Amino acid sequence: MTDGSGSTHRECSREKKPTVWAPPVLGYPDVGFFAADTDGGSRCPGAQGPSYQGAPYRRALARKSGFRSIEGGKNMLQLEQELKILLLPKDPNDEKNVIVEIRAGAGGDEAALFAAEIYRMYAHYAESRRWKVEMMEADEIGIGGMKRGTLMITGQGAYSVMKYESGVHRVQRVPETESGGRIHTSTITVAVMPEAEEVDVQIDEKEIRIDVMRASGNGGQCVNTTDSAVRLTHYPTGIVVYSQTEKSQLQNKAKAFALLRAKLYDIECQKAHDAEAEARRSQIGTGDRAEKIRTYNFPQGRVTDHRINLTLYKLDKIMNGDIQEILDACIAADQAKRLSNLEEQK
Repeated sequence: MTDGSGSTHRECSREKKPTVWAPPVLGYPDVGFFAADTDGGSRCPGAQGPSYQGAPYRRALARKSGFRSIEGGKNMLQLEQELKILLLPKDPNDEKNVIVEIRAGAGGDEAALFAAEIYRMYAHYAESRRWKVEMMEADEIGIGGMKRGTLMITGQGAYSVMKYESGVHRVQRVPETESGGRIHTSTITVAVMPEAEEVDVQIDEKEIRIDVMRASGNGGQCVNTTDSAVRLTHYPTGIVVYSQTEKSQLQNKAKAFALLRAKLYDIECQKAHDAEAEARRSQIGTGDRAEKIRTYNFPQGRVTDHRINLTLYKLDKIMNGDIQEILDACIAADQAKRLSNLEEQK
C-alpha cells in the first residue's frame, strides 16, 4: 500500500502469531494500546499512531514514552514488578516539603566542619533538582563549621527522597590540625522532617514562651542592631527553637513556628512508627535516628551506605551534591523489602 508521499507501508499482518497487548498503565501515561509480536515483525497498531514499521518503530516509541518494550513477554515479569511497586501504599508525607536538621556529634570541631559540608551537600543536591533551599537556622563556629544547621527544602516529592537521609553519618579523615597523620572518626546526626501545616499540628500559644533578642554571630545591617531574633520554648515537650537568619522579627517568628510545628509533627510520626514496629522494620532506615547509615572515608575516596551495602568511590562528587545514585538505591531496596513483606503476608 502506497501513501501520497510515495512511501510504502506493509499491510497489517493477518497471520496468527502470539501477540502481547500492553494497555496504558499508571506511570506510563503517553502509551496507548499496542500489539507486540513475538518475531519482531510488523503488527497492527492497537489504538493510536501510524502503521508500525516493525521493531525499530516500537523501540523508538518506547524511548519517547519511557515505556520498555515487552516483545514476546520477555519483560512481562519486570512490568508486573513495576506495577506492584506503583500499587504499594504511599507515605502520606511523601509529597511534602522537608526540613533537614544537621547536628554535630562526636568529634568536636571536626564534627562541626563535617556538619557544614553535609549542609552544603544537601543544598547542592536540592538546587540540582531545582528545589528551593532556605536556611532556617545556623549555629556556626569560627573555623567554618556549624554545631547545628537547619534548612528548608521546597519541592514536589522532596520528603519521598530525602527521608532516607535520616540517621548518623560518620566521617573518617585526617584533620588539618592533626600533625601525626592519624585518621579521626567523627559523627553528625541528620533528621529529615516533613513540613507540617497548621492543620497538621495545633499549637496552643499558652504553652509557648516567646523571647526576642538581638542576633548573635556574623551579621549585617539591622541584624545585630535590632531585636530581630526569636526563640520559642514549648513547655510540654521542652523543645527550644531559635531563628535569627532574617532581618525582620516577624519573619524569624514565622520560621521558628514552622520549625516547631515540624518537630512536633515529627514526634507524632515517630510515635506512629513505634506503634507499627513490623512496618518500621520493613523500611530501609527511615525511622531510627540512632542508626549509623553511612560512612564517608576521605583517604580512600569512599562512601559506604551500611543499610544496603552500597559502596561508591566518588567521594568528591557526592560531597558536591551528587547523591542521586545512593538515594535511588535506597528507594529500590525499600520497595523490594516492602514487596517481600506483602508476599509473605499472603
